Amino acid sequence: MADTLSVGINLDAFAHAINAIQQLRSSVTRVFDTLKDGMKNKETLEGREKAFISDFQENLHAVNRDLNELERLSNLVGRPSESHPLHNSGLLSLDPVQDKTPLYSQLLQAYKWSNKLQYHAGLASSLLNQQSLKRSAMQMGVSAKRRPKVQPTTLALPPQYVDDVIARIDRMFPDMSIHLSRPNGSSAVLLVTLGKVLKAIVVMRSLFIDRTIVKAYNENVYTEDGKLDIWSKSNYQVFQKVTDHATTALLHYQLPQMPDVVVRSFMTWLRSYIKLFQGTCQRCGKFLQDGLPPTWRDFRTLEAFHDTCRQ
Repeated sequence: MADTLSVGINLDAFAHAINAIQQLRSSVTRVFDTLKDGMKNKETLEGREKAFISDFQENLHAVNRDLNELERLSNLVGRPSESHPLHNSGLLSLDPVQDKTPLYSQLLQAYKWSNKLQYHAGLASSLLNQQSLKRSAMQMGVSAKRRPKVQPTTLALPPQYVDDVIARIDRMFPDMSIHLSRPNGSSAVLLVTLGKVLKAIVVMRSLFIDRTIVKAYNENVYTEDGKLDIWSKSNYQVFQKVTDHATTALLHYQLPQMPDVVVRSFMTWLRSYIKLFQGTCQRCGKFLQDGLPPTWRDFRTLEAFHDTCRQ
């Protein structure tokens, strides 16, 4: 028998135990094969019964013998040593107050969620990149030859470049005014006023739109200290619907390689609400449904639909 290693496991007995497991599996297989085959062909019924019982008993004795051998070897294998080199991480599980500070279990849970988040983010990125050419709104009178060059896909774009892009978009739509401010550093916040219909607060990180709040033209969009209110919802149900549709539009217009095209496409889509209270639904032809005008705008054609008619 080989010497026991420092880890506390007898490797020689461990190898014999593996062979014993294989022998036990073979013995059990022979038992079931005997039951499956049944009584073999003999001259008399009594001879078939005796042969079947003899084979079955012999196979059961073999199973019992192999099982006893496996139990004997399992006692010789030994147990692994508990002193593994876990360094400082091994002290986390020694916290005497597990109910109050379950740090070790929380770290394991956070690690699992981090892996899941990374996996799903990779899937979402691959799906969005497959349809990147179809995710831009219909450009009014803009030729494909005049499209700007591809810009770097980074969140650290110069503020001057962001200002130039917003200024060009502001000049594209005479009935839409865009006021840019940076209340919290380099991130821009846009106050978009569309005629006398609505006001939209667009929160951006560099040139990527983070969230949008749409309110009525006559609603207050500032807090008591004079800053833009980027959290409060509109008091009107129709503009709450438009806010939900704007959030959906942000998820639709995804083109990381050309963020300026995304902003221009979103502003083109938002400008289609200039006739929010004047246009009819393209499907049912009515002005109102459930007391609301058609609040949905198609991402490609910009046609108006009621929220229940768009499907």
